[in-house]
This record gives sequence, structure tokens and C-alpha cells, in this order.
Amino acid sequence: MTPQYDGETLKKAQEASLEILLAVDRICRANGIRYLMDAGTLLGAVRHGGFIPWDDDIDIAMTRENYEALKRLLRSGKNLLPDNMEFILPDEYRNGRAFYDFTPRIIYKNSRRHGDSREMDYYEGKLNHLWVDIFILDNLPDDPFLDRWTRFCQKVIYGLSMPKRYRLELGKYSGMDRLRVAALSAAGRFFSMRRLFALQERLSRKYEKKHTRRLYYSNYQPDYLHDTLNREWSEQVTELTFEGHQLMAPAGFEEVLQEIYGDYMQLPPEESRVPSHSDGLEVF
Repeated sequence: MTPQYDGETLKKAQEASLEILLAVDRICRANGIRYLMDAGTLLGAVRHGGFIPWDDDIDIAMTRENYEALKRLLRSGKNLLPDNMEFILPDEYRNGRAFYDFTPRIIYKNSRRHGDSREMDYYEGKLNHLWVDIFILDNLPDDPFLDRWTRFCQKVIYGLSMPKRYRLELGKYSGMDRLRVAALSAAGRFFSMRRLFALQERLSRKYEKKHTRRLYYSNYQPDYLHDTLNREWSEQVTELTFEGHQLMAPAGFEEVLQEIYGDYMQLPPEESRVPSHSDGLEVF
């Protein structure tokens, strides 16, 4: 049976998300900054020429150098983003004392994803919107031991940060994963979130000055930290058509998609073809 969802709401989510992406594209092109369509957005560009029909968000990635350049611009006070958008850093919830993840994002302020709740209040309403995630590609050491150690440390820092979330849902985990999350969360109560944000950035940038063969998504959540990209796939960009616009993509987009999805041209089962972010969404 084909899943049912609100097509009109999905369309509004896609239109608002595309509006953010086009704003990013305009700013980046005007300032010599390279971004990359990523994940489902890149897959949609290649397989569908735009949004995956049931997808309702946009992801982009940037190498560290390009991300830092964009961050400086968006924090320059020049109001480069439209009034209905805002750039949010991961350490800006509750003055850096709360944790959601390590992902910067651009929110679409003229949207509302949830009703009032304690969780939305905890994050000061900043997460009650559509947004575009910005994933950061950092250098991954070539040495196999340091490679594994770097990603292991990223997972540990993420686990130590989890007690600073609104709610720790241990029921989502089973077996050894539940024990690991419980242990790290217990230890994390002895660390300030400010310190953990600083540790995560220091680790992510540790090999910034080295020329390594591969890059990894340093601010992905732990279960996606296995994705690694050869440098040549992502340091150069090409352009792909996305919803009638020519937008930036990694030069090695086929290799990137193979790394993330395997056989990326194969459609998922019908029961999986549902939006994940637009349930209950209002766009105004």
C-alpha cells in the first residue's frame, strides 16, 4: 500500500527549504564560497532532478574552510539572509548550556513544526521551524588507528553531551548500545556543555593543517560517522539541476552517493516513502 501524507504541506515544506538553499547559493556565489548538495538533496538532484518526491528537507555540506568563511559572513552583521531566515549555531540554545546536536542550521522563521511544549520551550523555540542542516567535512587522518580513534572520540563526546538534551530516551537503544549511552550520559553530567562544544570543535579541526586523503562529516550523529569521502570527490564542485536551478554539488557526486547509499538509483520500499519533517507543519 502506498503511504498517505499531506501533499500540500509537503509542497510548502519543499518550497520553503528550497528558498533557504537558494539564499545560501546566492551568498556563496557572491563571496567565492563552495557548498555541496548532500545526502537526500544530492540524491534527489541525480535521481529526480529535484526533491525526492516524498522528501521534505534539504541538506548541504561544506569543507571546513568554506564553512568558516560562510559563518564569518553570516555573523558579520550585514544581514545577508532574508528577514525570514536565521543562522543558528549548535551552542546557541540556552546560552550554550543545552544540547541538541553539533549541526549548524539555517531556520525558516515563517514556519512552525510543533505545538507549544516544554521541549520546544527548552530550545527557546529555535527548533520549532523548518531548517537546512549544514554538515562540515573535516580532514580524517590517514593512519588507520588515528582514523578509528578520531571517530571513536567524536562518538564519546556526543554521548557525554546527551544529558544536556531536553530528554534522554534510553528506550531507543538496546543491548550494549543502551549500556554505552547510559554510561556516557552519566559521565557527561560532570562536564559543562561549553567544554564539550569546545572539545568537539578542537577534535574536528585537529588535522586541519594536514593534507589527508579523506574527509569525514565531523558533526554527523554517531550512527553516520562511518561515511568518509575521498578528498578529490568533494574539494572540487560541479553543478547539477535541482528544481530548475543549477546548484553546487561535489565533483565526485556518484562516488559520494555510492558511499552513503550503495545502489543509490534503487528506490526504497513503498512503505518508506514518507516525509519525516513536515507532519503538522505550518508555513506562513
